[in-house]
Amino acid sequence: MNTDTRSIFLHGVRDGIPIALGYYAVAFSLGIIASNAGIGAILGFASSFLTRASAGEYGVYTLVAASTTYVEVVGMSLVANLRYLLMSTALSQKFSERTSLCKRILVSLCITDEVFGISIAYPGSLAPTYTFGASIISTVFWASGTASGIIAGDVLPSNIVSALSVALYGMFIAIIIPPSKRDRAVACAVVASFVLSGVCSILPLLSEMSGGTRTILLTVIISSAAALLKPVDDNAEI
Repeated sequence: MNTDTRSIFLHGVRDGIPIALGYYAVAFSLGIIASNAGIGAILGFASSFLTRASAGEYGVYTLVAASTTYVEVVGMSLVANLRYLLMSTALSQKFSERTSLCKRILVSLCITDEVFGISIAYPGSLAPTYTFGASIISTVFWASGTASGIIAGDVLPSNIVSALSVALYGMFIAIIIPPSKRDRAVACAVVASFVLSGVCSILPLLSEMSGGTRTILLTVIISSAAALLKPVDDNAEI
């Protein structure tokens, strides 16, 4: 690694430290959920290290706890993480033409919401080593947070574990409230998801489905309806 490459890599590590600290706190709560699903610390560390997706991992751990099928787990992961395909496509426009295919693929494997945010804001053409630096530090903290949460879930009293489990729901609320306040269509989709989820849990036929299958179906239906009724204006300023 030459001097310029090392400097860019360390720049990515430095910018990734705030992300890493936030990841550890969120992943700790996620580890509590994983502990309730019977997942050990080593497996939890490995799954978070390779996945790095809060909503996707939460969905998977919830389905594992409910002893659902592999098909449902895969379906949930695909639906919850599909946005990373779009992020990777957008980020590909930031690369220099000389960037190799191998590095492009590796960067796509590093993408999370926050790492995408700082990478897309990188001035000029994106240097892959910048994203690698930010991803390495944030991934280690994310996986360590999950493992720590699992260990805590195994040793702490059940009432403390139950209290800590609520923290992850706070994260999801923090994710959906800001965009809901900015965009009425998003707010309507959020409200519809709550209402329809409750209705489907009591309807005769739909209530017989597993929770994972209902979640996948509702996610696809509501997001598709929102895209058709209120498409994003491509010419709008971001």
